[in-house]
Amino acid sequence: MQRSFTLVFVSFCVGFCYGSSFPSNINIGGLFPKGSHENEVFHFALSHHQDIPRLVPQVDMVDTASSFAMTYAFCSQFSKGVYAIIGLYDRKTMNMLMSFCGALHVCFVTPSFPIETNNQFVIQLRPELQEPLIALIQHYKWTKFVYMYSSHSGLTVLQKILDTAAEKTWQVTSVNLDSGMDQTAFLKVVQDLEKKKEYNIILDCELERLNMILNLVNNIGLTDCPTHYFNGGMGSLQQEDHSFQKSGANITGFQLMNYSDENVSYNKHMLASNVASSDLPSQYTGALTYDGVSVMATAFQNLRKQRIDISRRGNAGECLANPPAPWGQGIDIQRALQQVRIEGLTGHVQFNEKGHRTNFTVSIMELSPSGPLKVGYWNENENYVNTAVYTPVVEEFFGLQNRTYVVTTILESPYVMLKKNHEQLVGNDKYEGYCVELAAEIAKHVGYTYKLEVVSDGKYGARDAESKMWNGMVGELVYGKADVAVAPLTITLVREEVIDFSKPFMSLGISIMIKKPTKSKPGVFSFLDPLAYEIWMCIVFAYIGVSVVLFLVSRFSPYEWQGDDSDGEEGQGQGQGQNEGHTNEFGIFNSLWFSLGAFMQQGCDISPRSLSGRIVGGVWWFFTLIIISSYTANLAAFLTVERMVSPIESAEDLAKQTEIAYGTLDGGSTKEFFRRSKIAVFEKMWSYMKSADPSVFVKTTDEGVVRVRKSKGRYAYLLESTMNEYIEQRKPCDTMKVGGNLDSKGYGIATPKGSALRIPVNLAVLKLNEQAVLDKLKNKWWYDKGECGSKDSGRKDKTSALSLSNVAGVFYILIGGLGLAMLVALVEFCYKSRIESRRMKVSAGLQQIIDAAMLSSTLSRMTRTGSGGENGRLVAHDFPKAAQTLPCMSQAGMGLSTTGM
Repeated sequence: MQRSFTLVFVSFCVGFCYGSSFPSNINIGGLFPKGSHENEVFHFALSHHQDIPRLVPQVDMVDTASSFAMTYAFCSQFSKGVYAIIGLYDRKTMNMLMSFCGALHVCFVTPSFPIETNNQFVIQLRPELQEPLIALIQHYKWTKFVYMYSSHSGLTVLQKILDTAAEKTWQVTSVNLDSGMDQTAFLKVVQDLEKKKEYNIILDCELERLNMILNLVNNIGLTDCPTHYFNGGMGSLQQEDHSFQKSGANITGFQLMNYSDENVSYNKHMLASNVASSDLPSQYTGALTYDGVSVMATAFQNLRKQRIDISRRGNAGECLANPPAPWGQGIDIQRALQQVRIEGLTGHVQFNEKGHRTNFTVSIMELSPSGPLKVGYWNENENYVNTAVYTPVVEEFFGLQNRTYVVTTILESPYVMLKKNHEQLVGNDKYEGYCVELAAEIAKHVGYTYKLEVVSDGKYGARDAESKMWNGMVGELVYGKADVAVAPLTITLVREEVIDFSKPFMSLGISIMIKKPTKSKPGVFSFLDPLAYEIWMCIVFAYIGVSVVLFLVSRFSPYEWQGDDSDGEEGQGQGQGQNEGHTNEFGIFNSLWFSLGAFMQQGCDISPRSLSGRIVGGVWWFFTLIIISSYTANLAAFLTVERMVSPIESAEDLAKQTEIAYGTLDGGSTKEFFRRSKIAVFEKMWSYMKSADPSVFVKTTDEGVVRVRKSKGRYAYLLESTMNEYIEQRKPCDTMKVGGNLDSKGYGIATPKGSALRIPVNLAVLKLNEQAVLDKLKNKWWYDKGECGSKDSGRKDKTSALSLSNVAGVFYILIGGLGLAMLVALVEFCYKSRIESRRMKVSAGLQQIIDAAMLSSTLSRMTRTGSGGENGRLVAHDFPKAAQTLPCMSQAGMGLSTTGM
C-alpha cells in the first residue's frame, strides 16, 4: 500500500514538473508591409486569444518585396526565439522564405496567394481556386473565354486552365495584366476583345487592380455589352457598395466568408469598432489573418494539453549559420498546426500534409442591382452546386406581387398549343409548348403569379394604316389589356416605340419553305454519271485516235516488221505492204484491240517493239490510269446517294422566276420586312407579292403550310426559320427549308412602356440563357418531339445499299454484248462459208456448204501454230491419207482438203 502511494506521488510530481515546463508565453513573429491593415488585424486577433498559453507578438514592418529586408527581419525574429511566424510575402521573396522555413524548421503561416510547394513548414491559409474555377467554366459551358491574370498569383491557375483546355478543346486567350498595363492600355485591350466578340472574361488579379478594372468598365459604358466578367480571385463581390452595382454589369465571383454566420457578423462588427484601417468585407486577407491567429492559438493549446515540451531555452541559434541548425521542436509545432480543425471567419479551416487549405467551401456570388446574390457553392465533395433562386428587390416592383398578371400569347405550334384534354382542364394547365414553359420559368425567377390568355384576334401586332390603332398582342399591351406578352414576338423598331422588349430569348431569321421534292431515282445508265457526257465522248475519240496513231507508227517503224517467208492468209488479208515476206502485228484491228485492253486494264498478248509505239502505249496507259481512278473515286457516291433536286436554292432564285408563287403571313413582321426593305431583290419580291392574283398572303401560318403542301411545288412560303424548322420535323415530313436566312432578328418578352416588370423579366431571360434552359426548351419542343428523324436528316443525303436499278445498265450492256457477239459470229460464219463455196466452185446445197465450211475451219485450225496463226502465217503439215477417204466428205470436200493442205 505504501509502495503504491509512493508511485502515484512520484508520477504526479513528474507530471507537474513536466507540465510546468510548457511556456506560458508564446512569442509569435509577424512580417507585414508598412501601413498594411493585416498588422492591426493581427494585434486585434491576439487580444482575443489571451488563454494560456498567451500569444505575444513580435512584429517587424518590412518591405516584403526586398529580399535583404525580409532576410534580416526573419533572422532577427528567429534569434528572439519566436515559435512561429505569420505574415505576407511577395513574389520576389517567397523562395527565400521557403528555404529558411525548411532549413530551420520554423513554421510560416501566411494569408498570401497559394503556391505549389512541398515545404511542410509553410501553412497556407488562402485556398487554391483552380478546381472551383474549372467547375464554374464547365457549368457556364464556356468554350471560348479570356483569362486576365497577375503574373505573381495567376500563373499556376493559368497552367491548370491551359491543361484542361487541351482536353476540352477550349479556346483560351490569356492577357498578363502586369506587363505595364495602365488604364489606357487596358481600355484598348477590352475594346479589341469586344470587336472579336470575346464576351466571357475571367479576371484573376489583386483587389486594387480588380476594382480599377471594373470601375473603368462601368465608366466607359461597356456594361451594356453582353459580357460576363468572372472574378477568378476573391473579395470583389464582398463589398457592400459598388459604383457599378446598378449598371447591369454581368459579374460573378468567389466569396470565402459566410456573412450569414453570427460569428462572422460579430467579429466583423468588432473589427470595424477596434481596427480603424481594417475593412474586413473587402480585404479578405484580414479575415485570413484572423483565422491564422486562431489556428496558432488552437495548435499551442493542443500542445499544452498533450504536455509536449516546446520551450526554447537560451539563444535560439544563428539563422545564417552554415550549415543551419534546425530547431528540434519545430516539427512538433508543424504537426500541431496541420492537425487543427476549426470554424473560422473564412469557413472550415483544415490543412493537408503539405500545408495547403483543404475541405473548404467557397460561395459563388453574382452582382445584382440589389447587391451580391449567392447562386451556388463549391466544395471538394459535391463539386459545384447551383442554388440560384431569383428574388427581385426592385423599388418599382415592390408591393405588386399580390396581384395576378395577365400574360398574353398566341396559339402557334410549338410555342403555345392546347392539350388534347384541354376541355377538362382550367387556367394555365390547358396549354403546353415552348412559351408556356418559358412563361413558367420567368414567373418562377421573377416571383409573380400569372394567367395565360390567348390574344383574341389571333395576330401578333401591327399598326393599322387607316386608324393607326395597334392590333394583336402589341395592341393588348399598349391599351392595358395585358401585362406581359410571352410569344414568338419579333423585336422590331416600330414595336419598340410603343412597348418594351427584353433581351432576345431566341434568334432567327426569315427563311423559305417549299414542298420537299421527290428524290430522283437513279437511271438505268447512272453508272455513267461520275463522268460528264463530254468526257465520255472525248474518251471515245481518244481511244480511236490512239489506235490510229499506233497503227500508223507501226507501219512506218521498221522495228515493228518481222521477217517471215510463209504466206499467211490473215497476214495477206491485212495487206502487208512494205516487204513481201515480213509481218506486222499491229494492223488496224489489233491496234484497236491493244488500246481497248489497256483501257480496260486487262492487257493484250501483243505489245509494241519500237520506241515510238511504246511512247504511244505509255501515254495511253497513263491516261487510262487517271481516268479510271477518277471514275472509281466518284462511282460509289453516285451509285449509293439519292439526291433531292430542289427547284430553288435562295431568294434570288425566287425573284427571277414566275412559275413558283411565294408569299408571307398577312399582318406580321415578315410582311413588314419586305414592305420596308431597300434591297433590290427584296423590293422585287415585294412588288410581285403585293400585285399577285390570286393573293399570295395567308391569314395564319397553318394556312401557309397547307398551301405549300397542296401546291405540288408551285408555292413557297416565307416565314421565320424557327417555325420552318419545326414544321420540317413534323409529319407528313414533306416540307423543307432551303437557303439561308434572309435577315437576322430575335424574339423577346414584351411589356408595356415603363412597366415595373421590365427589368426583372430581362434579368430572368439572361439568367435562363446563361443556364442553357432556353436551349433545352428548344431541343425539347423542336427535335426531341420530332417525327421525321434527327434535325439534320433532311439536309443530308442518305446512303444505302445499291439496288438493281443502280447497276441495271451494266447488265444490259453485258446482255447486249453477248447478243452482238453471237450475231457477229453468225455473220462471220456465213461470210466464210460463202467465200469457201466460191473458191471450191461447187454448186451444192446449203447442208453441203455448211459441211465444207466446217471441214475447212477444222483443217485451218489444225495447220496453225500458236502465234503464227494470229499473225497470218501458215505452216504446212503432212496429214494421213486416211483423212482423204473420210466417208462424210464429198468430192468437193476432198478437193478442198487437198487444196488446203
